Amino acid sequence: MSRGVSASARRITDVLLEGYGRTYAAEAGIRLRDTPQPLYQLLVLSHLLSARIRASVAVAAARALFADGMRTPRRMADATWQQRVDALGEGGYRRYDERTSTQLGEGAQLVLDVWKGDLRRLRAEADGDGEVVRAGLRRVRGIGPAGADIFVREVQDLWPETGFRVGAKGLRGAERLGLPTSPDTLAEVARGRDRAAFAAALVRAALDREVAETVREAARARK
Repeated sequence: MSRGVSASARRITDVLLEGYGRTYAAEAGIRLRDTPQPLYQLLVLSHLLSARIRASVAVAAARALFADGMRTPRRMADATWQQRVDALGEGGYRRYDERTSTQLGEGAQLVLDVWKGDLRRLRAEADGDGEVVRAGLRRVRGIGPAGADIFVREVQDLWPETGFRVGAKGLRGAERLGLPTSPDTLAEVARGRDRAAFAAALVRAALDREVAETVREAARARK
């Protein structure tokens, strides 16, 4: 970690990653690699996480969709609307299940039509420009700015050209933890670490005040 990072920030980061340093993709059972299937699964997860619903429910719904075979854009597009609704319901994703089922079907078809089912084609089109990646993702039905931000946050270690990303929630988590809230300074804090796991851990601190309090107490105990 850079010499410019305080000892307190180092301790907080160590404790945070030890307890909560797991990406949401990993939590959803996605073995994230730069190959078509896991990248599409991350897109689905990002869609679900971007709704006003608990992250744990979004993760459970993604797991249910994948368990029911909807792991690729072709399988998602070929599934019936009711099959998608039922899988979302199995995961507890009931508030938005009907609209989301429609969006998932239409989004999967767009991924097939535009990128032949392979989001690496979007990466190639962007040619190192993270803003172009986010703009491309927002073409997918149901993926707005929040969903695009979640995707690049989770994929940043695979696609480093998107830049270090923690998002607005990650910055709120950093503030709760007493970490720097400047993205550039946070990037220094994350240097040499799993950036996606660090960003996800910051989001968890933003979503759950108890997480932030537990981490800060444990970090103080290490002085």
